[in-house]
Amino acid sequence: MNKEKFKLWLDDPDHCLIMGIINMTPDSFSDGGKFNSINSAIDYAYKLLDTGADILDIGGESSRPGADPVSDIEEINRISPLIKELGKNDNCLISIDTYKSSTAKFGLDNGVAIINDISGLTYDSKMASVISNFNAPVVVMHMKGAPKTMQKNPNYFDLIKEIKSFFSKQIEFAIKNGINRKNIILDPGIGFGKELNDNFEIIGKLDQICDMGYPVLVGPSRKAFIGETLNLPVNERLEGSLAAANACLMNGAKIIRVHDVDETKKSLSIIKKIIGSA
Repeated sequence: MNKEKFKLWLDDPDHCLIMGIINMTPDSFSDGGKFNSINSAIDYAYKLLDTGADILDIGGESSRPGADPVSDIEEINRISPLIKELGKNDNCLISIDTYKSSTAKFGLDNGVAIINDISGLTYDSKMASVISNFNAPVVVMHMKGAPKTMQKNPNYFDLIKEIKSFFSKQIEFAIKNGINRKNIILDPGIGFGKELNDNFEIIGKLDQICDMGYPVLVGPSRKAFIGETLNLPVNERLEGSLAAANACLMNGAKIIRVHDVDETKKSLSIIKKIIGSA
């Protein structure tokens, strides 16, 4: 998918897209340190595209629970070679996973199409204006706390209501700051300041968030709620990840962010057939 096709999709998000994850970090929870050379990262990126990724989401700072932040300079240094290479490909739709406006601007200057902000436009006061200046799509994610502390006893009185309230506030903020309403994508933040059962509730009630009228992105892939439920390490969570992805699709998700692109695409193809025949 290219930028032009994605813009058309945003106007009418009639089908679900797969976002493949590429972490250019030494400490991400699933694949930190996987790419010790730019060539291996490039090869992996094209493998994800070949196996069905519609979007590549590139990150230079781990957002796993307990992760320490890194400077914008370090973040840009980590992602720069891959983004500059992939940015030359007009058929490669790139998202950058960052909450820093300087990193976002670097990416948008070098072929990135989408900003995926885990803070939901709350961490960097300049982020909204950078996104607006480029007329870029943005993923507004809900997170309670910060990665360093977000899993220390998060609690909610009414989980879905609080997430929707946050989205309503941030949507209003985004539009007031020049972001096109049609460029807004919502992410309820699976695993970001959520108890184990909160994640299942989000997936089970995802249609209530979809009813807000914006495309919804969900990222359940290999996360702790799957590992804790099945008592499995990160590299053995494929089946649980596929089950979660299928449920997200059936409940209205329009983008699913995953590590295992090939397997997810095949699984979702069957679910789409089932939904289409209903």
